Amino acid sequence: MMPLMSPLLLWPVKFALFLLSIAMLCALARLLIGPRAHDRVMALDALYINGLLMMLVLGIVQASSAYLEAALLIALFGFVGSTALAKFLLRGEVIE
Repeated sequence: MMPLMSPLLLWPVKFALFLLSIAMLCALARLLIGPRAHDRVMALDALYINGLLMMLVLGIVQASSAYLEAALLIALFGFVGSTALAKFLLRGEVIE
C-alpha cells in the first residue's frame, strides 16, 4: 500500500521509525543483560512502549486503523504484564 502522506513528511517519519528501532534494540540489550530483575522489568516496559509507538507511526503513515487497534492491544497487554511482574517482584506471587 502506498503511503498517503507528502514526500516532505516521509523522511522524518522514516527517521522516527529508525530511532524507535534503535531504542527497541537498546531496551532488548538491557532486557538480556540487565543485572537485576527490576532492570529487566523496566527494559520490558520500554520495549513494549517503543513497539506501541512504532505501531502508531505506521498507522499514521498507512492511514490504517488496524495498526491503531494493534497498538491499543499492545498497550493493554503491556500494562497488565508490567503490573503482574511488579506485583510478583514485590510479593512473590501474582494471584492472592
